[in-house]
This record gives sequence, structure tokens and C-alpha cells, in this order.
Amino acid sequence: MSGTRDAARSRAVVLEEFGKPLTVREFGIPSPPEGGMTVDCAYGGICGTDLHLREGHLDIPTPLVLGHEGLGTVRELAEGVTHDSTGAALRPGDTVMWASSIACGRCVPCAQHREPTLCRNRRTYGVNRSLDDGPALNGAWAQQIALRAGTTVVRLDDGTDPLAAMSLACAGPTVVHALYERRPVRLGEVVVVQGSGPVGLAAAALSRLAGASKVIIVGGPAGRLEAAAAAGIGDVHLNIADAEDTDQLLDQVRTATGGDGADLVIECAGVPNAVAQGLRLARRGGSYLIIGQYTDAGDTLLNPHQIVYRQLDVVGSWAFTGAHLAEYVKLLPALTARFGLRDLVTSYPLDEHAAALAAVGEGTVIKAVLAS
Repeated sequence: MSGTRDAARSRAVVLEEFGKPLTVREFGIPSPPEGGMTVDCAYGGICGTDLHLREGHLDIPTPLVLGHEGLGTVRELAEGVTHDSTGAALRPGDTVMWASSIACGRCVPCAQHREPTLCRNRRTYGVNRSLDDGPALNGAWAQQIALRAGTTVVRLDDGTDPLAAMSLACAGPTVVHALYERRPVRLGEVVVVQGSGPVGLAAAALSRLAGASKVIIVGGPAGRLEAAAAAGIGDVHLNIADAEDTDQLLDQVRTATGGDGADLVIECAGVPNAVAQGLRLARRGGSYLIIGQYTDAGDTLLNPHQIVYRQLDVVGSWAFTGAHLAEYVKLLPALTARFGLRDLVTSYPLDEHAAALAAVGEGTVIKAVLAS
């Protein structure tokens, strides 16, 4: 039975009302939920989705502690909890990451379609667990978080740089799901990635690890593309955000592919009109993998003839499961050896959450994290 220890307090960033400034509140630190654990949060990542949550673009309960990306150290384990989700021994003081969502395992997508990312009853830390839903500390933008039974928790090796791990904390597993389950990168393929935020950079980096011969990043603003290039992510970097002539820029993208278009185009921009553009960047017989339209940013016009004329495979990919987080953690040594992930991260104290969110919204940082 879990309870709250009133003597110990934790500060956390709370979404009280949509469209209003966030607040910092204090809560009692609970004892570990049965079958779970409490974790001292070191970093809570800020994802583009969090900006949409603040504005009410998803139907979520409020008030709640935000933060669906996290890394920290085990504070206390519930009785009987001795190992992480991969079978590694787990002790207080170990550094861990955790998957944001728990699938129910019983609904039709879970039990019949083998698609837990589409779970109808998925419970997600920092998204749809309100202050009244068990322990209030349900998000990573806090000094502590209470992780329930069923959460995928993965211990990190001692040599893992926590900031490097946080650079793609949500984006990495999201792209692992997309490239593993939905449409893989095949050896020697030319890949175009739309978007230069964390998801786009994860797609570019993982495409290279998977065997792509060339990766072209189409994004912006310029600072993000320069940071990607400095980190060794992507072979060609084209700035569509600041382009005076979008059609001319798209012609440059096609030229960079060799002229016929990419074998695979991966949409990670989250901007609806990017989809119509992306359809024209794939070669005939190629594929278009759409990842970035996670929240409903509205409708867009596109020409369906481009799908038929190019005979495209158009595939969507939604979120990720705990298994994909475990795969991301497994890939961290290869990712950090090849790419400068740590340099993509800017850290802010909890009290500077507003500045951090503004920087993410303006695109002046690639990855912001709140440090506890």
C-alpha cells in the first residue's frame, strides 16, 4: 500500500488550466506504489507535444504534473521489486529511464491486433494522469516521480552520459518504433528527413545507423541545422524554414537525392503542410513515413495523384512502447560514439520552465530539459 510521507516534499511544475502560465507546487513524496518505485528525477525533457498540451490541443485532465520524458536515480523500490524491465538487477541509486506509457493489455489493439501503441486505455505520465490519479507526482517535471507497476524501467550503464541520453529521450524510442515496426530503412537507401527537431534528428541518426547511404535533413531555423551538422547528424542540411522560394528549395532537395527523389521520406516536422511537400520528395515506388503529426494541428491540402503517380507506400507511426525505449537505451553506446548528442541539450532549472518552453517554441534550442 502506497502512502504519502508528509515530512518529505517535492517541487513540481503543474499545468492548472489550458493556455495559462504553469505553476510550481509542492507535494508530499509518496512511498513506492505496490510493484513500482519512486525515482529522484535528474532531468525532465521538454517535447514539442508539451507545448500543445499546455494550449489544450489534446483532451487531457487537469491539473497535472507535466513531463513524459525522464531520467533519474532510484530512490526507493517497493517490496519485491529487484530488477528492471530487461532483467538487470536494480538498486537504489541506479540511474534509470522509463517509458511514459502503460498499455492495458486487454483492449482490442493490445490483445488482438498486437499494437500496444494504439491501446485505448493507455495511461501516460505527464499527459493523462491528473493530480487525483493516485500519487500526484505523475510527471517528470518534478524532483521526484512515483512509477507504478507495469512501467518499463531500464537501468543505464554507469558510463552513459545522462544528457546525451536525454537528447532523444522521447524522439529516439518514437523513431525506433517507426523504423522497426512500420517501415525500416534498407541498406543503401537515400533518406530525406523533414524536420530538424529532436524527432527529425533521431530519424536522421538512426537511419544512418540502419545503413542509409545518404541522409538529407530539410528543416530550420538555421541554428538547428548548424547544430545537427556539428553533431555529425545528416549529410545535407537544407533550410526550408527561412527559404524565400519553397519550390526552389524542394528542387534542391530532389537534386540532392540524385534527381529522382528519396527511397524513403520521413516526416518529423509536425506541420500539416509538410505532408504535401513530402509526397513530392519521394521517388516513384518509394515510401513516405509520417511520424510528426502527433497532435492535431489541423487539415492541409494535398494532391492524391502524387501518391498514385509515384506509387507510394504511405505509412503512419504513432508513439512507442516500453520495448522501444529498451531498444533506444541499447543503442545509446553506438549513437553517442558516432554523434555529438550531448551538445544538442540545453538544461534549465525547474523555476525557469517558462523560458525553456519559450525556447522550444521559438526553435532556438534543439532539446531543452528541466534539471531537478
